[in-house]
Amino acid sequence: MGRPTRVQNDIRALRFAACEMTQAELADRIGLNRQTIIAIEQGRYSPSLEVAFRIAHVFGLPLERVFRSPDGRNQEET
Repeated sequence: MGRPTRVQNDIRALRFAACEMTQAELADRIGLNRQTIIAIEQGRYSPSLEVAFRIAHVFGLPLERVFRSPDGRNQEET
């Protein structure tokens, strides 16, 4: 089996579009710490499905608008 796939995301851009929400504010809203948000944003950590849904919920977006596969495609496009 190859290397694990890291999902890509638009969290940083979404935070800035949401009144420049800080990483700490997002972390507080979903029950994580700031370091985890940093790792997710930088693609060093792929969140669990539950965490991914909580992040998407904060921005009022469907999961596929926040996260995508490394090849840039969403499940809907396959």
